[in-house]
Amino acid sequence: MSKKILVISTSLRKNGNSELLANEFYKGATDAGHDVEQISLIDKTINFCKGCLACQKTKECVIKDDAIAIEKKVLESDVLVFATPIYFYEMSGQMKTLLDRLNPLFTKEYKFKDIYFLASAAEEEDTAMDYAIQGLKGWIECFESSALKGVVKAIGVTDVGDMKEHSNYLLEAYQLGKQA
Repeated sequence: MSKKILVISTSLRKNGNSELLANEFYKGATDAGHDVEQISLIDKTINFCKGCLACQKTKECVIKDDAIAIEKKVLESDVLVFATPIYFYEMSGQMKTLLDRLNPLFTKEYKFKDIYFLASAAEEEDTAMDYAIQGLKGWIECFESSALKGVVKAIGVTDVGDMKEHSNYLLEAYQLGKQA
């Protein structure tokens, strides 16, 4: 059964390591016959949430920027994939800002059930992504019918393109996409 999958690359580095993971997930999901869209936050303007909670009453954010269009795509997707670099053991600031701006979804009938997390870090420890995973799980908890279905922890990748020397992580992302 074909699913509508949205892959969101949150790195601001063109061809960065987490973006390469996102590309591989995209390929795997496409090869499996899913309807896949990939977006990058590189050229997007996403302002900070003001915490006004107007969206809880109006079902729309008062801030008019690129987060509005992304929220609509998220709303209609069966599967969400977030790819991020890890900075100081946490998800990128732009990913956290996007998650905050997806607050209007809380009052809507969303379709997404399965969520995947693809992360890359310069650190060598397998635990380098644990805080970021916990942060994403906190967001997922707000959506009762959704769950974290898979994680790729790509460690030891620093410079743009380092991921190419770690084909095991790329294969893992591809296989998750194929299974999504």
